[in-house]
Amino acid sequence: MTTMTTGLSDVRPIGDQLRAWRQRRRLSQLELASEADVSTRHLSFVETGRSAPSREMVLRLAEHLDVPLRDRNLLLVSAGYAPVFDETPIEEPKMDTVRAALRQVLEGHEPYPAVVVDRFWNLIDANGAAAFFMEGAPPELLEPPLNVLRLSMHPDGMARNILNLAEWRAHMIDRVRRHVALTADAALAQLHKELRSFPGDVGEAIAPPASHEVFVPLRMRVDGRELSFFSTIATFGTPVDITVAELAIESFYPADAKTTEFLRERAGW
Repeated sequence: MTTMTTGLSDVRPIGDQLRAWRQRRRLSQLELASEADVSTRHLSFVETGRSAPSREMVLRLAEHLDVPLRDRNLLLVSAGYAPVFDETPIEEPKMDTVRAALRQVLEGHEPYPAVVVDRFWNLIDANGAAAFFMEGAPPELLEPPLNVLRLSMHPDGMARNILNLAEWRAHMIDRVRRHVALTADAALAQLHKELRSFPGDVGEAIAPPASHEVFVPLRMRVDGRELSFFSTIATFGTPVDITVAELAIESFYPADAKTTEFLRERAGW
């Protein structure tokens, strides 16, 4: 069954929400009005509640403010309109094409690890090569929903095998912090707080990378061998469903020849 996410329990005046999103994006009323092709006076009236925006105006402003789809539904409800974006469970038949596309990407990335996560970094799917990330972790960290950031930073999870833990954690925690700043999501903020609470917290400061590096690698010890990875993140380009919009594929690549050799041997290639 397809569901609609509206956030009805936390509906604030549409003007207040639009102002908050504009300020979060560090835009003046003049800048947003110019980008969205509306008058500054009308935008001011909408933000102060003196004018009610049309449905098309809400969607136009949300587009220029890069508001996530689930929050666009909330804006519409706040303005008195029905939400327009579905949130379809990934296991629904309607999502067969999406699941097939994800599986094709995951399998095509073998023998290198790849995972699919939702907006909270909960694991949706993974290829076989990603299995060693989870090896040796206690059952409670592997229970659904398996959170890949919690698994990686928990002292009983991957953290015990990560060789550059302080450097890597600093960048990952900052990555979550930036997502919180962009989305104002309370659940993400709670995840950020939890990750910072793990032993060995490095705070908000990010150590400068080594002069010979162009990215922060993930360095691990697996089966007595030192491995090094870098990763890329892919999303669907034109989503109109909340679930699809919030999916991300993180693909890991070997950063050196030793890691390539290990992964190929492990896969029997």
